[in-house]
Amino acid sequence: MNPAIAGTSGSTIRALHAKRRPTSINLGIGEPTLMPDVTNFERATRWVEEHGCRYSTNIGDLELREAIASHYAYPGLDGADNVCITVGSQEAVYVAMRTLLDPASEEVLVVEPAFPVYAKIAQIDGVALRRIGIDPRSEDPFDPEAILAAVGPQTRLIVICSPCNPTGRVITRASAQRIADGLLARGGPPVYVMHDEIYRELTYTQDAGEFGKVYPYTIAINSLSKSNALTGLRLGWVIAPSDVMPHIVKMHGWVASCASTFAQRVALDVFTRAQLALQLPWYAAQLRGVLAAVRETPLEYIVPEGAFYLCVRVGCTDTLAFAEALIEERDVVAIPGHIFGAIMTGWLRTSFVGPVSDVREGFERIASLAIERGMLETK
Repeated sequence: MNPAIAGTSGSTIRALHAKRRPTSINLGIGEPTLMPDVTNFERATRWVEEHGCRYSTNIGDLELREAIASHYAYPGLDGADNVCITVGSQEAVYVAMRTLLDPASEEVLVVEPAFPVYAKIAQIDGVALRRIGIDPRSEDPFDPEAILAAVGPQTRLIVICSPCNPTGRVITRASAQRIADGLLARGGPPVYVMHDEIYRELTYTQDAGEFGKVYPYTIAINSLSKSNALTGLRLGWVIAPSDVMPHIVKMHGWVASCASTFAQRVALDVFTRAQLALQLPWYAAQLRGVLAAVRETPLEYIVPEGAFYLCVRVGCTDTLAFAEALIEERDVVAIPGHIFGAIMTGWLRTSFVGPVSDVREGFERIASLAIERGMLETK
């Protein structure tokens, strides 16, 4: 048994999700409940009827890569050869980290709170991991000076997820520019920034920073999973500079050969018909209802600027035990904050993809358990 695999824990999110009951209020897994547009599948099926469902090239379908590059139009990253189609965004994260980082001499800096996959990949691959935790309640949860100060001599890659999973906080344009300027001023070998943009299309602020627009050494990660309720399609992509993309494609080729040809046709239809942000108004309305609901409770919360999560503070040090008790005693699934970084100890991540009435009831049950255990006072 590979000790790196044996020593790496599985997904706490999935483990808690598996404990849900038919009656449970599920505020756990980050999966849209909206239905996808089946027209995309129908058009892809007609294409397959005509052309078959053969391998695509390793890098992916040319038309789709052109559509993605044109849609985002990141300067210097706007060619089809700057895009590789992957099996979901997590494969994109894996092949990019595996390609860029030398375990013998380099490290990755993860800005937390953050989805656990980045740290897990580093652990499995034996890459040195440096973390910086920034309080998500602060005015700037992506404080440029703090992030730049955390960069060490061996730091090769910085990982930033914005909009953030779990908090929904978003890096501003000014902060992204300041980080880019600071990294460019360092000299020496470039420090790449992996910007996980998977919630980019679900952003509620007009001041969202995008590293691809301001930093030439950006690795942008995205997929259709969250924006278009297509988590099961497993279609993602990585956008990267020309000097590293051939190596990413080589790694992707050995890991997955290529992404699903059918999935790529579905994705091309989404881009061709300009459907990427069609679900945003629904989520924006959902957020308004959710904020009204949480304000009726004594729970402290973080106002999200993107994604579909709302973090609430219950105040305990063992949030996993609280989350397990929440399932057993209140029939609510929520995710313990500490798995996203120590800075989130005492918090729960809740997902607001379900009916607002369910989310409201979930908040009330979370608050009642916290009050019962003396962690929270009534209003």
